[in-house]
Parts: sequence; structure tokens; C-alpha cells
Amino acid sequence: MDALPTTRTCAILDRDGLQALIAALAARGYQVLGPVLRDGAILYDEIAGLADLPAGWTDRQAPGRYRLERRADEALFGFAVGPQSWKRFLHPPVETLWRAQQGEGGLLFSTAAGPSPRYAFLGVRACELHAIAIQDRVFCEGPYPEPGYAGRRRDAFIVAVNCAEAGDTCFCASMDCGPQAEDGFDLALTELIDETRHAFLVEVGSAAGEELLAGLPQRAAADAERAAAAAVVARTASQMGRRLDTAGLKELLQDNPEHPRWSEVAERCLSCANCTMVCPTCFCTTVEDRGDLAGSSAERVRKWDSCFTLDFSYLHGGSVRQSARARYRQWMTHKLASWIDQFGTSGCVGCGRCITWCPVGIDITEEAAAIRATLPELRGEDHGGH
Repeated sequence: MDALPTTRTCAILDRDGLQALIAALAARGYQVLGPVLRDGAILYDEIAGLADLPAGWTDRQAPGRYRLERRADEALFGFAVGPQSWKRFLHPPVETLWRAQQGEGGLLFSTAAGPSPRYAFLGVRACELHAIAIQDRVFCEGPYPEPGYAGRRRDAFIVAVNCAEAGDTCFCASMDCGPQAEDGFDLALTELIDETRHAFLVEVGSAAGEELLAGLPQRAAADAERAAAAAVVARTASQMGRRLDTAGLKELLQDNPEHPRWSEVAERCLSCANCTMVCPTCFCTTVEDRGDLAGSSAERVRKWDSCFTLDFSYLHGGSVRQSARARYRQWMTHKLASWIDQFGTSGCVGCGRCITWCPVGIDITEEAAAIRATLPELRGEDHGGH
């Protein structure tokens, strides 16, 4: 793993400095969101200070398993990713698109959106930065950008955190999506904690980040502290619990729609849609039209949907993908292959959420490897995962 860039401004904050960072964001009118401990998991929600962060907690993840454990120290970011992603705020699960009201002159239409909230995200991992960039392509590029997403995204301030802990289901290194934050942030933190210190190396990624950092209690980062931060990231990269060989993967999946592995995985898949609900890049939605009993008002609401539901592919006459086999194949092939045709990048960032939160522990890296292993021209060759 390469060392932290030397061309960017770096500084050291202590715990009081990090508290000052949160306070400075709030004073600028941001709603500060970060990791919190709730309901037996580490989630993202509004925070007011360091006391809200999950100090001294880590997570243990495996296919179909997630649990929290106490750490031996009081690290604030000593865990991997939980069931939620920042997509929840930028692309809300439920959003009213427009309303119509019966008036004296006829129907009056109005957009439901008010002013976009100004979010500050604290603790965004490298894989999540890539996920946000992928959703930027989906919602902001092209002739018809999504105005709600674009407004929330434009005003967001991002404080990234370089991972110091890789989970058993993590494979971001295979996807070139982590564990080090390379870009897409305003500030990036690396937590340095041992018997003698608890500090944060801060790297500047934007003019807004530089301006904010200038007003915080800080000191210049020493070479030894830069090296310690680089060592944290290198150690995390070596701890990846999973690996996905991406060489030729697009063609592998698109050329084998009738592979017997699709039927094998379908025997285990519950079509519960957990994998798509926790995924930080999935963007499928449906709309519902609602009206009151008097017929005087109506509204259209957009909600997250999933390609694992029967109704998602419903056309006149029935659903296109009626079997679990067809739906799993659609999800995995889209995520790892046809997404590249649409947006120029894979739809997977290696966060491992789909593996952890699958009730039966289906592992997307295992499924891809199983299909590859049956094809002589691709079996047994080490492509390096990139």
C-alpha cells in the first residue's frame, strides 16, 4: 500500500480537535451525521460530539453474521461498515416527489421538496466514497439529473476515515476501492491510537476542507506520524477477509447465463432483497400514487425497490423474472458486469454488506469464483484481482 500523499496538507488533531471539528461543522449549519451504537449495530445518525461515537467497540462479521464486541482500547472508528450506508441520506428510502391539490381553479401541482439539508458525513470509508461516486454517475450525469439527489450531494461535506479494521467479509482491495481514501472527500482522518497517544492525522482534500481545518486546534504532522498512518492502511489492506478476481469477470458472467451455478445458488436464496437494501450503490425504485378519500389531493411517493421482488419486473402479462434463479442472476450480472456497460464502472465496491446481511450467507465472491472454476480457460490463473 502506498504511503499517504505528501502533496496534500496534513495535520494532527487530538480528541479535543475532533470535537472542535464536529462543532465547527454544526456552527456552519451542517447536520452532522456519523456512526452511533444502536439496536445491536453501528448505524449512521445525527451526532453532537465524540460522546455519540461508538468508542471502544468493534464488529465481527461473517456470511450471515454480525455482532459487536468490546475492544481493548477506546478507538472511535475501530470497526468496519454496518448495515446502513450514506445512500440513506443522499437517496432516501422514501421520498415524496410531488403533490396535487384540488383548488377553485382546478388541480394545483407542487413539488414536495423543500430546501435540501446540508449534510456533513463523519466517518466515510473509502469503499463508501466510491459508492457515492457511483451514485453520482447514476443520478447526476446524463440529460436528466435527479434534482433532489443533486442538491443534497452538492451541499454535502465529507470527512472520510481510513480503515484501521478490515472485516471478514470485506474485499474492497480487490475492487480498487480501499481501504485508503484517495479522493472524493473534504477531509480524511487516520486514527492513531496506542499506549501513548490517541490522535488523528488529517489530510485535506478540498478548499472547503482546508478552510475548516485552518480554524481548528492542530499541529503539523511529523514524518513519523505520516508513516504510522500509512502503516495503519497497509495493515488493513493485508487483513481483507475476501478476494474477488475481477479479470474477465464481466465477460464471464455475461457469457454464461445458463451456468448450473445459478440454479445452485437459487436453492439457497430467499429472494428477501437484503443484499440490495444494504448495498450502497443499488438504486432501483418504484413509485406509489396516493390519494385521500375525498378525492381532493394526491401525491406520488418514490420508494426503494429491489430486483429480487416479483413485481419489480412485472410487465403486462406477468413478471419477466419469475424464478429466484433469474432474479439472482440479474442482480449479480448487473452488479458486476452490465453496470460497466451502463456507467463505465462496476456496481460493487467490496464493502461486503451483501454477504454479512444475507440470512443464508450467500457470498458474491464465492459465487463468482465457482463459475470461474468450471471454465478451463479461466481456472487456476492468478489475475491479481484488479
